Amino acid sequence: MPKLVNTLKRPVHGGNLSWAASMAGCAPTSIIDFSASINPLGPPSSVLAAIQSNICFLSQYPDPSYRDLCEVLGKFHNLPPEWILPGNGSAELLTWACRDLSKLKVTYLMTPAFGDYWRSLRAFEAQVLNCDLNLEDKGFTFVTLAEGTLGLYEPTTLFDRGRQVGGQKSLNSGLLINNPHNPTGRLFVREMLLPYLDKLALVVVDEAFMDFLSPKEDQSLIDWVKRYPNLVILRSLTKFYSLPGLRCGYAVGHPDRLRRWQHWRDPWPVNSLAVVAAQAAINDVEFQKQTWQWLAPARAKLFENMCQIPGLAPYRSAANFLLVKAEESVSKMQQRLLKRHKILIRDCLSFPELGDRYFRVAIRSPAENQTLVNALTDILS
Repeated sequence: MPKLVNTLKRPVHGGNLSWAASMAGCAPTSIIDFSASINPLGPPSSVLAAIQSNICFLSQYPDPSYRDLCEVLGKFHNLPPEWILPGNGSAELLTWACRDLSKLKVTYLMTPAFGDYWRSLRAFEAQVLNCDLNLEDKGFTFVTLAEGTLGLYEPTTLFDRGRQVGGQKSLNSGLLINNPHNPTGRLFVREMLLPYLDKLALVVVDEAFMDFLSPKEDQSLIDWVKRYPNLVILRSLTKFYSLPGLRCGYAVGHPDRLRRWQHWRDPWPVNSLAVVAAQAAINDVEFQKQTWQWLAPARAKLFENMCQIPGLAPYRSAANFLLVKAEESVSKMQQRLLKRHKILIRDCLSFPELGDRYFRVAIRSPAENQTLVNALTDILS
C-alpha cells in the first residue's frame, strides 16, 4: 500500500477515491466521499431501468443529432429542440463556450472559479480578467460594470447608472459565471444577471447546480435565451441525478451557435446509454421532488452543526455543498480524516484565492452528515 501512495497525485477535482483509499489504507468502497457534490439519493431507479432495457442497442451508433433527447429536454424547458445541444458532460460544452469567449477582447471571470474554467479558457488563449467575490461581506452579491471593469457593489446600487459605464456597451467582452456559485454556494438572483445581457457580447452561465433549487427558488436564465442570442446556459445531469460515470450534460443557446459547436467537436460525443438515462432522468418528477425535500433540511442541519465546531466557519449555500473556512491547514485535516475516519473532504488548493484554509463538503444523508460532524469534532479537539 505505501508504494501506491507514492504513485498517485493529489486530486484536483473531488471524487478521486483511488487517491483517498491509498491515503487511508483501505478499499475505495470504504471511503465516505464528501468531496464530490453528487446527490446521495441516486441514480434514480427509472434511470437504471432505462439503461438495463437499452443495453441491447449498444451494437448500434447513437443518433448523431440526438433528436429524441433534444426533444425531451426542449419540452422540459419549453424550448424547440434546436435550442438544445447534448454533450459529453457539461465539461465538453464548456470547452466550446470558452472557444467563443476567447475571440473577445476580455472575459470577466468570477473568482474563485471552478478549475475547468481556467483549463478551457487557457486552451484557446483567452484574455481573462479576474473579478473577486468578497466572501466575508454578505452585503455584496454580484459584480457590476464600473469604469470599464467589473467591481463589487451592493445590490441596491446595481441599477445605479451613475456607477456604471454611462450606458456604454462592452460589446467585445464576455462573462463566465456559475450559478449557484462554485465553491461558495452563493445564489445570484436573475435580476442581478440580466443587465449584463445588454452590455456584453457573450454571457455564459454554468447552472450545474441549479437543479437542486425547487421551482419556487429557481433563478435560471434559460427562459431568456430566445430573447438574447448572446446568452448560453450550461447544464449538467451528473450531480443532481448522480450520474458522473455516464457523462451527459447539455447547452441551451441560439441554434446558430449550437450548430457551430456541433461542427467543431468529435462525432457521437454522448453514448447510447447516457442518452436513454438522460431522457428517463429528466422525466422523473418524483425523484426531483424527493431531492428537494431531502436537501433543504439536511443542508440546514449540517450548517448548524458545523457552526458549533471550534475552528470552523461554514458559509451559507443554495447548493448541495458547503464551503468551510478553517483555522488550520486543510491538507493536514484531510489526511487525518482519511486515516482515522475514512472520510474524504474536498480541499480548495485548486482555487488560488482560497488555498489551504478552506474546504468544501457535499450534503449527504443525515446519518453520513452526522458522521462527518463527529469526525471533524474528533480531529479538531
